[in-house]
Amino acid sequence: MSFPAGPLWLIGCGNMGGAMLRRWIAAGLDPATVTVITRSGQGAPEGVRSLTALPDEEAPATVMLALKPQQIDAAQALLAPMRGTPQLLLSILAGVDQAALSQRFAADTIVRAMPNLPVAIGKGVTSLYTAGASEEAIAAAEAFAAPLGHYEWIADEAHFDAVTALAGSGPGFVFRFADALARAGAALGLPADQAARLAIATLEGSAIMAAEADVSPGILADRVASPGGSTREGLNVLDRDDALVALLTATLAASERRNAEMAAAAR
Repeated sequence: MSFPAGPLWLIGCGNMGGAMLRRWIAAGLDPATVTVITRSGQGAPEGVRSLTALPDEEAPATVMLALKPQQIDAAQALLAPMRGTPQLLLSILAGVDQAALSQRFAADTIVRAMPNLPVAIGKGVTSLYTAGASEEAIAAAEAFAAPLGHYEWIADEAHFDAVTALAGSGPGFVFRFADALARAGAALGLPADQAARLAIATLEGSAIMAAEADVSPGILADRVASPGGSTREGLNVLDRDDALVALLTATLAASERRNAEMAAAAR
C-alpha cells in the first residue's frame, strides 16, 4: 500500500507524532514531502522541513494534528490562515470528538486516529473513526495506518473513548504489569535484573503465541494450567472473585472517564 500523494503537514511532533512519522519514513514516505510545525522548530527527522509558523502555501493534501488535546485552540489559531482546505485531516488528539474537530477545522474529510506507542516499531494498534468519508479518503487513512501495525475502524464514536483506554493507553498498563511481574519475582529472591529479563521475555513469547492462536487467551491460560499444578494455584489467586477483571475494568473506566473529560473541555 503506497502513501497518498501530496504534501503532509504535522502540527506538533511529540513522542507519538514523532514515532508515527519515523515509522512512515522507514516504510518509504519521502521526508521531502513532510513539513513539521512546532513551537520549537525541533524534533523533526532528518530531511523533513521543520518550521515554527504556518508556511504561506496552499493547503497540503494531509494535515495531522499531533498535539495534546488541551492545545486544540492553539492549533485552530495556527491553521486559521491556511489557504484552502486539506483533503484529509488526521487527528490523534485523545478525547477530542468529531464534532469538536469539525467546528474548528475545515477539511474534505476528518478522521480520528488513536495509535499506541508500539507504532514506533510497526507493531502498534491504531483505531480509526470518521463520520463520513469517500472510498478515496478511507484508503488514504488506511495507507497511513497500515505501516504502523494493526488498525481497525470503530463504527460508533461513542465507543472511541473505551477503545482509547484499551488500546491507546494499554501499553502503559502492560508495561506496569511487566514491572509488577518482575518485582514479584524479585520478592521471591531472584536478582532484580534477572527477574526483569525473565518477565519481559515471558510477556513477549506469550503475546506472540496469543496473537497466533486460534483460541482465546482465557483458553490458553487454562491449557497452561494443569489441574492441581503450580500454574493453577497462581491462577486461582488472579481468578478469585474476578479480582483481575475488576481491577482492569476499573483501570480502563478511569482512562475512559478522562477521555470524556478532555472531550468536554474541547467543546
